[in-house]
Amino acid sequence: MAEIHTHQQGEHDSAYDGLLGNDSHWAFGTDFEDPLAGVDTTVPEGVDPADLATYCVMLADDALIYSHRLAEWCSNAPDIEEDLAIANVALDLLGQARLLLARAAAADPAIVPALPEGSPVPAEDALAFFRGDREFRNVRLAEVPNGDFAELVARLLVLATARLAIFERLSGSRDAVLAAVAAKGVKELTYHRDFAGRWFLTLARGTQESRARLDRGLDGVLRLQSELFETHPVEARVAAAGVGVDPATTADEVGVVLSQVYAVSGVEPPQVNPLAGLSGRKGRDGAHTEALSRLLAEMQVVAREHPMGRW
Repeated sequence: MAEIHTHQQGEHDSAYDGLLGNDSHWAFGTDFEDPLAGVDTTVPEGVDPADLATYCVMLADDALIYSHRLAEWCSNAPDIEEDLAIANVALDLLGQARLLLARAAAADPAIVPALPEGSPVPAEDALAFFRGDREFRNVRLAEVPNGDFAELVARLLVLATARLAIFERLSGSRDAVLAAVAAKGVKELTYHRDFAGRWFLTLARGTQESRARLDRGLDGVLRLQSELFETHPVEARVAAAGVGVDPATTADEVGVVLSQVYAVSGVEPPQVNPLAGLSGRKGRDGAHTEALSRLLAEMQVVAREHPMGRW
């Protein structure tokens, strides 16, 4: 046994030696290519590149920030199947965010934060990790802290249903990149909506406790729902140019879908007062809740500490 032990130690003086110089064990390698490599990123004629970039950032930030909130559920869901399902939803949204941020940077490079010369950070990562909270354009419903599982279900149902309606229309965008991202996203968001819808029905028709929790979660979500359908000037301009979608045009469709879920579940949605903005400004304007600052502090800390790092 002593001889065998000595032989094994001689082969690998360190348990980590076998990891060095071999990238095959990394799930995605140690570097990333341009996600839009080979794709025509020409801005369609008659479209303001700055507006297109800002619009992409809006859609990307909704996905990026909510994916972070969903990631906080890892190992905390009711069982392993839901744990994996929620993680997959988060990954879907993260993938959408990456493509949309890359599209934004290609449309208007001026929006990308300046980094030290020679930094290897790609444009989409710079936008994710080196903007301050006032530069984020996500709706506030995506950023508020997690509640319990019932709140997750109610929030995911509303956000996925609203985003799906946008992406279904966006698949006909004059911008080839947005159209492609939306076409793929429709399949993902359909699953997100249906996953949340099934759990909404289960909790509503479950125990008194599950129903009470669902009611409380829905109450908080509805206070921020109306913001999803308020048209920002940038959204109005890109919609008029045929590359974006005016969210106000989706309100009735989303309302019908949600009403069907409520009716089947036997839920009467509460009448609530919307959460006011800051002097009329809300998430699309860069006005957020305090929760976003804390979320970004956690999400961005490593990248900001090591802006020249390679991952």
